[in-house]
Amino acid sequence: MRRPPVRRPLVAGACALIALAAATGIVIDLFLGSPLRVLSYFTIQSNVLVAAVLAASAHRAWTGRPALAPWITAGTTLFISITGLVYHLVLANSASDFATTDGPETLTGLHAAANDLLHTVTPIGTALIWLLLTHPGGLRPRHSGLWMLYPLAYLIFALTRGALLPPGSVARYPYPFVDVEQHGYAAILGNSVLFGLVFYALALAIVGLDRIRPTLRPRENRISSTGDGPLK
Repeated sequence: MRRPPVRRPLVAGACALIALAAATGIVIDLFLGSPLRVLSYFTIQSNVLVAAVLAASAHRAWTGRPALAPWITAGTTLFISITGLVYHLVLANSASDFATTDGPETLTGLHAAANDLLHTVTPIGTALIWLLLTHPGGLRPRHSGLWMLYPLAYLIFALTRGALLPPGSVARYPYPFVDVEQHGYAAILGNSVLFGLVFYALALAIVGLDRIRPTLRPRENRISSTGDGPLK
């Protein structure tokens, strides 16, 4: 006999809230800037992923449908964590060699609101949802390598886009650590390898944490299954 669907309103509400935060930040940035330029940033792309994945998770939790596969929710957590960590530790850190001039202290109004939503609220919120509202034990080491395909694809995209745009274009390279015009390809290769190793270590840490974190909530209040596939 088939079990009736179990609705998970707590999960639905948490996912919907963070999805809304990501969508709001994206809309503000699109309103304030050139859409093509805005969409070229890893920050925006990772928040688009958060909005889509958590909106889908909210719908599935509310209707009692099977959850998304664990590697999807964990991968989303990894990408948005990269966004938050790189921003706060590299771009907004005055001690960093790649600190930008438009740090959080210089932003006001809608710019400041979007910045906080995209770089702080969504990374923390997504991480908490994954940590507290997903079942542990659904990840494998191979997922770490699979997740690295996106940062690699983004690097290729950023370098190709920069090479195609004329010198002096606004935000020709979206981030200073991939700015070939300023640093040259050799330095960018070194930066890319360093960042890639850090990102891979973070991915492995997520897989390792998934294996040791305790189950803090009952099964019906979580959004991921314990296996590689969706909750049955």
